Amino acid sequence: MRMLHYVVGPIATNCYIPVSDDDLGIVIDPGDSGRKIGQELVKNNVRPQAILLTHGHIDHVSGVGDLKDFFAEKGIDIPVYIMEDELETLRDPEINLSAYMGQKSEDFSGLVTDTLEADEERTIAGFTFRTIPTPGHTPGGCSYYFPEQKWLFSGDTLFCASAGRTDFKGSSTSQLVHSLNDRLFKLPDDVVVYPGHDRGTTIGFEKAGNPYSGML
Repeated sequence: MRMLHYVVGPIATNCYIPVSDDDLGIVIDPGDSGRKIGQELVKNNVRPQAILLTHGHIDHVSGVGDLKDFFAEKGIDIPVYIMEDELETLRDPEINLSAYMGQKSEDFSGLVTDTLEADEERTIAGFTFRTIPTPGHTPGGCSYYFPEQKWLFSGDTLFCASAGRTDFKGSSTSQLVHSLNDRLFKLPDDVVVYPGHDRGTTIGFEKAGNPYSGML
């Protein structure tokens, strides 16, 4: 088992690829540079089985199309998953921020091949994960919890000693606070957090020192 990590795009988005012992991978939040990510996967002998999106902001989804196209040229179709409640974010350029940050306003919803339900458990590439709904930064954002490995991919909900912005269209500070305290901070202290930006952390560290901890 190994973890590949690439920082992509103008806002330095973390793209993670957990890889099984059989070299099967899951690409989480390819926010830019899709073809370069594809080339890195080939170089590392990784066979991607799925793309998981924590939320629909442009800096987390911009690389999806190019990554899918890169592998489609090799005859490989990679399914793309997101929470069903987040489809509107992908559709609306004002919510997905392409109206402000991109070259043009975009609807990214056509990239998705399957949707996930709240607390749904799936096994892909030998990894079993649970989709934890964590709205607040976006209306239908989620975090992916891998209980066996004690990994949490938190997107832009939880950062080291901080949390996601809530000044965007569709954001909600109260929802974010509840997502942190009612969902993520209920996980074991030794869970390693892989956030959408900046460095990693642990649930225990955040429960003890995050300014949003206990804020209900």
